[in-house]
Amino acid sequence: MFQRLREWYLDAAHKRGDQRRDLEVSTCLGPLLRWIILRWAAQERRLALALDASTLADRWTVLSISVLIRGCAIPVAWKVIGAHAKGSWRPDWEGLLERLQGSVPADWEVLGLADRGLYARWLYTAIVACGWQPFLRINLAVKARAVGEEAFDWISRWVPAPGTKWQGVVECFAQQKSRLCCTLLMQWEVGYEHPWIVLTDLAPAEANVAWYGLRVWIEAGFKDVKGGGLGWHHSKMRDAGRVERLWLAMAVAMVWMVGVGSHADSQRPVACFEQLPQRHIARQRLQRAPTQPPLSRLSCLQRGRLVLLAALFKAEPLPLVRLVPEPWPQTLTPPKPGPKSSQQRQRQKRRERKKRQKAAHHRKTAA
Repeated sequence: MFQRLREWYLDAAHKRGDQRRDLEVSTCLGPLLRWIILRWAAQERRLALALDASTLADRWTVLSISVLIRGCAIPVAWKVIGAHAKGSWRPDWEGLLERLQGSVPADWEVLGLADRGLYARWLYTAIVACGWQPFLRINLAVKARAVGEEAFDWISRWVPAPGTKWQGVVECFAQQKSRLCCTLLMQWEVGYEHPWIVLTDLAPAEANVAWYGLRVWIEAGFKDVKGGGLGWHHSKMRDAGRVERLWLAMAVAMVWMVGVGSHADSQRPVACFEQLPQRHIARQRLQRAPTQPPLSRLSCLQRGRLVLLAALFKAEPLPLVRLVPEPWPQTLTPPKPGPKSSQQRQRQKRRERKKRQKAAHHRKTAA
């Protein structure tokens, strides 16, 4: 049994024993998403999925579809390709979406979010074919016409300056082959360099451009997979199939840890500052604007990991998986002000000093 567990990520030809089989990861993707749905909080019947790509050095590129929950992202479908492989990603993305089709109940609201670099009409269509709602960001350099208009014009006319927003049904893209009838959501929040521009098939009254803010959680998910959690960045694997099987193990572990962590996070007491003076440092550091989500110093993955370790150390039963999402954002969060130039110079000096110290240590060790 130990030998089988140790070799499960290998292909059949490299396993010991007779009648050994390959683990086909693609057959596990739909059941993985259905498992997450079963463990989802009963009162919440909507789901946000993000599509994005991540790299590991110059070896691998991973195309991933992840469930977004409480600042984390749990991968439910992925494809590993060589970092320098040529060709279109379209067949890979369409294949991943096809594997997940039918895994979410039909009465659920499911958003498929992707950044500007992934937008394509075929991706919009593929998400709709799954019965989900695309929520795809596009660039500002696009022409569209609203209902009742004849000529196409630049969409920048609807959000000419920070502090403006617009939404409505349009025909987007002037070229016939790219043209799309959809809902256009636009908002230029003060403090942002560019406006948020999102295409969806939801009615204007049913959609909120602030939901696109969920997409950034997939970046935290990639961090959890790599140096911030499971340590995939240390992997030396050279076979794409083995990497995909490793990702399956990490995805299952993340469902458990994020589930336990999300439940623990939902039970945290809310910070109260009523007894503190107005100029107390705790008010300045921890209190947040009403439009911002509560501050959390631990990701749900790390919080869940610590809860599981504590249960093991105390010989208690391991907690069951229960995924507890938080409400979707209703307003855009203003960006944090960037560091001052003096702070940037100090940080740069500290980084250079650490590099010199590390190099000196290596020279001393080598001698």
